[in-house]
Amino acid sequence: MKILFATGNPGKLREVEARFAALGIEVEQLVDEYPEIQSDDLETVVDLGLDWLWERHKMAIIIDDSGLFINALGGFPGVFSAYVFKSLGCGGILKLMDGVKDRSAEFRCCAGFIGLDGKKIIVNGVAEGVIIHEKLGDSGFGYDPIFMPVGEKKTFAQMELDEKNSISHRGRAFAELAARLKEVTF
Repeated sequence: MKILFATGNPGKLREVEARFAALGIEVEQLVDEYPEIQSDDLETVVDLGLDWLWERHKMAIIIDDSGLFINALGGFPGVFSAYVFKSLGCGGILKLMDGVKDRSAEFRCCAGFIGLDGKKIIVNGVAEGVIIHEKLGDSGFGYDPIFMPVGEKKTFAQMELDEKNSISHRGRAFAELAARLKEVTF
């Protein structure tokens, strides 16, 4: 079985390939940028993205939209995380957090699947944690070097892929999606 994963992010592709390989599902990258509407809701972005991609390709497709939501910053960068990362990076977020006591944050991921029949499955995953004071680690991507999950002593960027996948927002969302896909023929 094969699913197309619409992403331009090689880090996300590796994480999702690892998750689905155990199920015998081959994940192939689909390089096709779908229009991401400006919404403060990850599910809306995923839902409309699935529709757009399915109309173009008529194949089994998965996508996700993720964001880092920092409590002291009112949920910023949230749904704009990719844009903010390109503009400010981890260093910019650390500057915004300078002197801030409440460093709690959460990563959220909304993952979606659309089958050959056009039916969708949309799920969510969350990883709670804190923004640390400096970048640590070389693995992962995006904000991974500054995010330490609750109960851990390492950032996502210090973890091996399987360790991160077991507790990350994306890992949780795609684990749920994988479980739901066992019931689907595609």
